[in-house]
Amino acid sequence: MDKNMSPDNIITDEQEERSDIIYGKNPVIEALKSDMSIDTVYLSGQGAVYSKISSLARDRQIVVKNVNDMKMRQICNTIAHQGAAAVCACAQYSTVEDILDVSRKKGSDPFIIICDEIEDPHNLGAIIRTAEAAGADGIIIPKRRSASLNNTVFKTSAGAASWIPVARVPNLASVIENLKKENIWIYGTDAEGEIYTNVNFTGGIALVIGSEGFGMGKLIKEKCDFLVSLPMAGQVNSLNASVAAGIFMYEAVRQRKK
Repeated sequence: MDKNMSPDNIITDEQEERSDIIYGKNPVIEALKSDMSIDTVYLSGQGAVYSKISSLARDRQIVVKNVNDMKMRQICNTIAHQGAAAVCACAQYSTVEDILDVSRKKGSDPFIIICDEIEDPHNLGAIIRTAEAAGADGIIIPKRRSASLNNTVFKTSAGAASWIPVARVPNLASVIENLKKENIWIYGTDAEGEIYTNVNFTGGIALVIGSEGFGMGKLIKEKCDFLVSLPMAGQVNSLNASVAAGIFMYEAVRQRKK
């Protein structure tokens, strides 16, 4: 490593190409007052102005994260951030009702993908891309512990995030219960489940894709009507989340087109 390049000064390729960051107290306040689509607000300062920014963000149901100065410099790629930054969403978020309307308008059974704590933006982008290609009605992600519609997700999805609705919800478990009331069966992907080719994916369905390292959370797993799995014949006992998601999605497509 170059002696002039401390870890704090290293700029990754992703940081260099980001154009979705607004930083500075007043610019962030004005962005929040406008109708600009904002994904996340980061704060590293304390005091009245930061409380105001937090309040404006929460009024718009925007996620607020408190970080230290080092993290803020990494996010903004500058020391002139004034303790406030906003990451713009690269696509508008939809609602769960918007997603349900897709199948209603098509006259087809609902086909929904739920991502439980998919934190890698490349994985989320790949899942969105595959879901759009497979004809899914939409994607549901949690507000916390999840990647969001940032620049990396948008690029990895190859623009598919502009074409398929993505809903960001505060409580996945509650949403799952509401989906069940719409006669939608919930299929969780888990190593303990039935082999996916032996499962009936016809009718209204929602596929739950768990996180890269830990799978679905305990509560979400308990909410599922069925658990489905992939046969694993090698030494590695799991697949990349987006790869596994693609296999499950296209088995559902195959069955639903019969």
